[in-house]
Amino acid sequence: MADRSRRRFLAETAAVLAAAPFVSTRATRARAQASRKLGFALCGLGRLSTDQLAPALAKTKYCRLAGIVTGTPAKAEAWKARYGIPAAHVYSYETMHRMADNPDIDVVYVVTPNGLHGEHAIAAAQAGKHVFCEKPMEISVERCQRMIQACRGAGRLLGIAYRCRFEPHHLECIRLARERVFGRPLIVQAGFGIKVGDDAGWRLRRELAGGGALMDVGIYALQATRYLTGEEPVLVSAVETRTDPAKFAEVDESLVWTTRFPSGVVAYCSTSYNAGGIQNMRVNAERGWFELDPAFFYGGLRGRRSDGQEIRFPRIDMFAAEMDDFARCILEGRPTRVPGEEGLRDVRIMQAIYESARTGRAVSLA
Repeated sequence: MADRSRRRFLAETAAVLAAAPFVSTRATRARAQASRKLGFALCGLGRLSTDQLAPALAKTKYCRLAGIVTGTPAKAEAWKARYGIPAAHVYSYETMHRMADNPDIDVVYVVTPNGLHGEHAIAAAQAGKHVFCEKPMEISVERCQRMIQACRGAGRLLGIAYRCRFEPHHLECIRLARERVFGRPLIVQAGFGIKVGDDAGWRLRRELAGGGALMDVGIYALQATRYLTGEEPVLVSAVETRTDPAKFAEVDESLVWTTRFPSGVVAYCSTSYNAGGIQNMRVNAERGWFELDPAFFYGGLRGRRSDGQEIRFPRIDMFAAEMDDFARCILEGRPTRVPGEEGLRDVRIMQAIYESARTGRAVSLA
């Protein structure tokens, strides 16, 4: 009887508290903050924004599409009509500073060509917005450093869109490697190649892309070697080849490279803009191996282990996962696992890969 009375008292008390809007504690304020959806503005309305990011935002728990930045008026009109975006939330690249007066936009997701990331990220930070930026972060170490400094100076969070860092198959491979389930990793293999057409546009222009296959898709393989080992490479050696020098006059067509890590792990990687079907990563350890193939697509990932077990998880929307995680970092006041410093490290290593391919010598990263 006493227990029943106590339960009734607790239920009635909870009902009173729920009905009293003036009741506010640190815990309730924290819950209210955590449940708030942050407004994202997509800066650049190319295929990635159109086909992946906008649909992903509709699946997120902590984000919403709140604005757009584009240099194409026709795109602005189409997006306004499709997503009900107010005219006041539409910006050009020249008017991004006006976002400072728009409290509905919390985050700017930079999806413009690589060589413009810094310009647009800095503009967003100066307008008081957090910045989430597509990979690669930029096309030079110096530009990456300026992005970091701008966001830090504005007190805004900067994250880089490494979607695989939130994907269950990759997280499981990281666990297998870090926990040494098959012993100490010895050799890591990773590759990602696609075949691009003549309509690849800015991706074939060094000024905007910074490079070709390596900067676009090879970066996934590079990232994989780093997060699987948990180390930074100390030496890199690379070879480049071009079978179509006219098409790839300004950027790399195909590259292979090897890296050595402090623990003695060796990684060998490949990337190409002219050889599709390269899409795997594998760790060979002391007592076995594990791999994903395909490893880097938006879906259909699958893997296996030397003990006969599969690595298989339900498909998730990686873009929704990475945006939700970034939003939670902002709401909860915690750092992101993919900060600007992470993007800078990849750019520094890629510059060393290009230097090695150009000079024919190994480059020290110590």
